[in-house]
Amino acid sequence: MSVFNELNQFMQLGGNILWVILFVAIGMWSLIIERLLFFRASYPELRINYLTQWQQRQDKSSAHALFIRQALISEALIEMSRGVSVIKILIALCPLLGLLGTVTGMINVFDVMAVTGTGNARAMAAGVSKATIPTMAGMVVAIAGLYFNKLIEERVKGESHHLADLLKYH
Repeated sequence: MSVFNELNQFMQLGGNILWVILFVAIGMWSLIIERLLFFRASYPELRINYLTQWQQRQDKSSAHALFIRQALISEALIEMSRGVSVIKILIALCPLLGLLGTVTGMINVFDVMAVTGTGNARAMAAGVSKATIPTMAGMVVAIAGLYFNKLIEERVKGESHHLADLLKYH
């Protein structure tokens, strides 16, 4: 239970924007995990389905066959890339939310300065922490998301090339 108390204190220290960053991070990680599970569980069956469709064709050398091959590869690429653009948007959103947290935290600092004067450092410290914690959280979430987004994009690229190699066009 102390972990939840500490997490709640951290979230209170960062302000309301930190909650928004948390929800964006949960959404982003849900999509990342879904894509990773897709490649592990669903895509091998899908690849076998595309290979079966191609191998059942008698004609593999005409222009019409080339278009069908390209359609199969494009369909696979669409399936593999599903949700990647949303992941990219959520990654880009995290630093912007952190910046919004910085601005709202600095507004709190200026409010304290207006009420108490510039000499009360303790009163200003809460606003400064409200300003820096969301920035840090937004950057951490974005950097981790960038790594996994790149991993997924490389997997999509590699699998589409591999599928193109498997669908032999004579």
